[in-house]
Amino acid sequence: MGRKTDDDVLGSVGPRLRALRRDRGITLAELAARTGVSESTLSRLESGQRRATLELLLPLSRTYDVPLDDLVGAPRTGDPRIHLKPIHRFGMTFLPLSRRPGGVQAFKMIIPARPEPLEPTPQTHDGFEWLYVLNGRLRLVLGERDLTLPPGEAAEFATSSPHWLGSADGGAVELLILFGVQGMRAHVSPDAGRRGSAKGL
Repeated sequence: MGRKTDDDVLGSVGPRLRALRRDRGITLAELAARTGVSESTLSRLESGQRRATLELLLPLSRTYDVPLDDLVGAPRTGDPRIHLKPIHRFGMTFLPLSRRPGGVQAFKMIIPARPEPLEPTPQTHDGFEWLYVLNGRLRLVLGERDLTLPPGEAAEFATSSPHWLGSADGGAVELLILFGVQGMRAHVSPDAGRRGSAKGL
């Protein structure tokens, strides 16, 4: 298979932009308001009737919070690293850190800053979760307990218990998460410090 030309790459932008917008649940009118690009231009861009330019792609890249390379599908030449795409769910960003099917899955989770913290909406599902707060102050609602975890604190719990993760003070929070099927728990050294930790909940 021959190498893709610039025209081939740019020609595939439209369908990719349309799929990205629909995946985010955004209308053309909403996207136009966010980017400052007219609705008709966005429509022609998605249908392939308008050629993608840097002037058009930059505001879309900022709005979708994805790199330009991902918008145009350009290969990363000479870079041997595996690039895992971020997942946007429930207003949060999950960066997969592992690709192994089954077993324990690792993620970096980013909770964005908000003017006013969200109200907890606890969920349940099968599995077991271990988390470690990197930055910010995490609010962990677990059953009847309402905990605040500062940087350096960890928690592990069965996700069959009603639980919710959010910011304790409206600021951004970054944490590492290990998630496994029921019965698969993180192995923590018994010598690890436990001051204020929510481990073993």
